[in-house]
Amino acid sequence: MTAAPLTLHRRPLLTFEQLPPDLPPLLRRLYAARGLQAQQLSLELKNLLPPEGLKGIAQAANLLADAIATQRRIVIAGDYDCDGATGVAVALLGLKALGAKQLGYVVPDRFRMGYGLSPALVDVAVAQGAGILVTVDNGIASLVGVAHAKSLGLTVIVTDHHLPGPELPAADAIVNPNQPGCGFASKALAGVGVMFYLLLALRVELRRRNALASEPNLATLLDLVALGTVADLAQLDYNNRILVEQGLRRMRAGRAQPGVMALLEVAGRASERLSASDLGFVLGPRLNAAGRLDDMGTGIDCLLADSVDAARPLARQLDALNRERRSRTTEMAEHALDLTADSSAVGVCAFDESWHEGIVGLVASRLKEVRHRPAIAFARAEEPGVLKGSARSIAGFNVRDALAAVDAAHPGLILRFGGHAMAAGLTLPEAAYQTFSTAFDALCRRTLPPAALQRMQFTDGPLQAGELSLGTAQLLEQQGPWGQGFEEPLFEGAFSVLSVRLMGSEQQHVRYQLRLAGGSAVEAVDFGGAGRVIAAGHAVQLAYQLSVNRYNGSESVQLRVVQISGSQP
Repeated sequence: MTAAPLTLHRRPLLTFEQLPPDLPPLLRRLYAARGLQAQQLSLELKNLLPPEGLKGIAQAANLLADAIATQRRIVIAGDYDCDGATGVAVALLGLKALGAKQLGYVVPDRFRMGYGLSPALVDVAVAQGAGILVTVDNGIASLVGVAHAKSLGLTVIVTDHHLPGPELPAADAIVNPNQPGCGFASKALAGVGVMFYLLLALRVELRRRNALASEPNLATLLDLVALGTVADLAQLDYNNRILVEQGLRRMRAGRAQPGVMALLEVAGRASERLSASDLGFVLGPRLNAAGRLDDMGTGIDCLLADSVDAARPLARQLDALNRERRSRTTEMAEHALDLTADSSAVGVCAFDESWHEGIVGLVASRLKEVRHRPAIAFARAEEPGVLKGSARSIAGFNVRDALAAVDAAHPGLILRFGGHAMAAGLTLPEAAYQTFSTAFDALCRRTLPPAALQRMQFTDGPLQAGELSLGTAQLLEQQGPWGQGFEEPLFEGAFSVLSVRLMGSEQQHVRYQLRLAGGSAVEAVDFGGAGRVIAAGHAVQLAYQLSVNRYNGSESVQLRVVQISGSQP
């Protein structure tokens, strides 16, 4: 199985009519292609959807207000990824600001307990003296765990964003925009976003009760909301774009949580020009590394630190874990690509007994990207005879629903599963791996038309020579936030190659000097592109993004190569 070929398609232009005529023409074109309406240009907090639109939020806020009034111990049950970690931090910092004094948190050991609110995790919370248990980024599928907590006399609030199964947990309140009957307009809230909304509703309830000694500014938590939202690949619909933009503004102003500032410091990134992609590719992986290889408590404690000095040693631990995670990911992903090289599967499964279960999600992502097929990577769990799998999907294929379909067709084959359209997790007996692989592939073959298996990259068309400038790059940098569902602009064009130079410690990157017809020379960088170098004197067709290259106090425009193909001059 080779890498799926990539074809370029222009984004369809929708309508300019509702966009202000005084917008720069390029921005009008980009926004129209993304379906942006005039009223969505403002990313101020006043435009956020109101909390009362979330089903169950008033009941959850009442329960928390009662717990604060009586000082019952509130324990937050989180998840071991970045969304879960930021959600726990937002919950604890927000509840403390709103008057809660008895607080704690628990996060499952992914290797012993697995995902979600298990009975074992409930027992850990009870050992901490929990009176009220609040899940973050999990719980909607934890029927057994919630039932166990209720049997022990706990009040349970589930806050989650994952797709529910046919039965909901018997919690005292559920807040999830994707639960049946919830009319909240943004179904794309991440787990941390749901928790932030619950805090907004709780502040309203405490205000109604005249129970606030002072009015806390919950916007101070938006850097964490932005980080968890982007790192979890939540769709940047209008509501999420507001949350992310407001969080980025706080970071750029140096007003982020001390733990976030420490993570930026160890990553060597200045806060002044942070973009959404920095949250996804710089900060998020460092937090996720703790949950993948060690204990997410390190990441949460970093985010909860009350000073940069206190956070710095934790940030260094996370940075070291991330370096180890990168090394293991590269090794495992290359192995997975080798294992599937001769496969004709449409639904790709890969397993090796030596793989680390905390990394298989990244391996599945790599398989999905290269093969452009739904992909699941498996590793052995700590429980003997059991495999844990992590699934990633392509556009138009709901992998969580696919697992449900396999489960319905083969009862007992899958032990547990859950997730959402683009990512899911499951466990199954190791002896059932081949049976499952065959069933999953068969389902993918029945469901996915051939056209869906073609890799398509949508571009925003060409830039004219006058637009290929530092000013354009700066303009695009100031817009956004760009990300999942509101993709960063990608352009295409034909250039001539003036010069080529390899760079990087292993000479794995390529720096080009290019010229667009009728324009001046421009620099382009193809990261990891040493295997596809186009020689000087050739013509090239590029798909590229514009960026601002900053070096020694100067700025210049730079093209980041996404796709390159050459021809004879």
